[in-house]
Amino acid sequence: MSQILKPESCVLTIFGASGDLTRRKLVPALFDLYGHGQTPEGLVILGVSRSPMTDDAFRDMLREGARQHTPNFDEARWKKFAANIHYFTGDAAKRDTFKPLAARIREVGLEHGIDRKDGLPNVLFYLSVAPALIADIVEGIGSSELVKLEPSWARPEGSTWQRIIIEKPFGVDLESARALNLTLARVFDEAAIYRIDHYLGKELVQNMMVLRFANAIFEPLWNRNHVDHIQLTAAESIGVGSRAGTFYDTAGAVRDMIQSHLMQILAIVAMEPPTSFDAWTIMREKINLLGACVPVSEDDAAKKAVFGRYGAGATKEEVAYINENGVDAARRTETFAAVELQFDTWRWAGVPFFLRTGKKMARKQTEVMVQFRSPPTNLFRHIAPELGSLPPSRLVINIAPDEGISLRVHGKVPGTTLQIDSAKLDLDYKKTFGGEAVEAYGPLLLDAMRGDRTLYKHRDEVEIGWRICQPIIESRELRRGIETYAPGSWGPPGADILLARAGRRWHNPESSEIR
Repeated sequence: MSQILKPESCVLTIFGASGDLTRRKLVPALFDLYGHGQTPEGLVILGVSRSPMTDDAFRDMLREGARQHTPNFDEARWKKFAANIHYFTGDAAKRDTFKPLAARIREVGLEHGIDRKDGLPNVLFYLSVAPALIADIVEGIGSSELVKLEPSWARPEGSTWQRIIIEKPFGVDLESARALNLTLARVFDEAAIYRIDHYLGKELVQNMMVLRFANAIFEPLWNRNHVDHIQLTAAESIGVGSRAGTFYDTAGAVRDMIQSHLMQILAIVAMEPPTSFDAWTIMREKINLLGACVPVSEDDAAKKAVFGRYGAGATKEEVAYINENGVDAARRTETFAAVELQFDTWRWAGVPFFLRTGKKMARKQTEVMVQFRSPPTNLFRHIAPELGSLPPSRLVINIAPDEGISLRVHGKVPGTTLQIDSAKLDLDYKKTFGGEAVEAYGPLLLDAMRGDRTLYKHRDEVEIGWRICQPIIESRELRRGIETYAPGSWGPPGADILLARAGRRWHNPESSEIR
């Protein structure tokens, strides 16, 4: 889809443009794509924030971010790119900001020659702001008369479009997510709403669909008859840092990672094959899969999940989570969470999915591990009994940082006697296909300019994700039983017990065996 549709010229209007995301991620990603000739010729960036700043001062701030975070930064190329960058000083929480902002959007569209016959340029709004500001900004955009609330198919040919990208967290619970969806629906058609999850822009996440549906060898095995269980891990080696008091202590690991990133990866791993590679067909299959999740009640949450928070390290600088700046220890916020989910479908009934995420873990690693069932009988039990102690075959998809795919199989060790051992068949993504990994935000922004929502979330996906996770988040028993784990470990002991109760062990990436 992304290879067919061409990104269209537009005014990318970024709210919260003086923040870290714009400087470190959004603009460097676009500048990198610009260097490869992949951005539209008429891409104009208009930053919006309360901080008083001139166009030149804004460009200088972004230049430093691009220099630090763009491979092979080129000064001459940056000057050409920066000529299309502008800034607007305004408080997005105030309604009187939006009429002047609308006039400025029209002005830069005219200045750069991308206005259309109805007097407007295409506009892509990007909300890189705190969740509390989103509703005010959406209502302000609606009051500015920039948005035509009508289905895209009903618009006259050649008319402009207005789309909006919403950063996570999308609400803090089911009720707030529903309220935000209703606010968006009063201003934008659903097809114009792009709920971004930058994990879906990662190469190996996108590659999972190709792996499953472009290779006939996997799909016949991708079901309860052949798969024993599936593990999803998103581990970080660093702590929460400066975000502790400003964000993390009111969010926690489930809200921050499982409800959003891991739920989306799980949906791609487990959904039914779509009938075509288009946004709505893929969204529908993800919605169907998530809707079939076996509910976890608040009373049962402690049997299906484990919470942990990291303790102090070996040095004075490595403080425990409860001693990080701004943390309220009484909240008992989790920096680690492990959850077991099951899906009541013909394909996956009885197959457990284990999701795990944490801060200050043994290493930075995001991966999917599919463990297949053992053969029904050990044909070699009399002459090679060691086969019984070997882990079953498994497929590991390394999403980050070392992108690749490995399949562990059993084979005969060379020699005159029959000895069996495990070996990995490895695909190193970078070594095989070449090129550098693209910052995930870049392709997602281009998709929004194309009108391609394949890698974005539908409102139903968001709301179902909250329905699945909220009983776990609100479990008092889980909060009371939160465990402390050592920095540099793979989490609290309760996580191992969670899998042991199901007769399984975690796959820890530094180990050649399943622990």
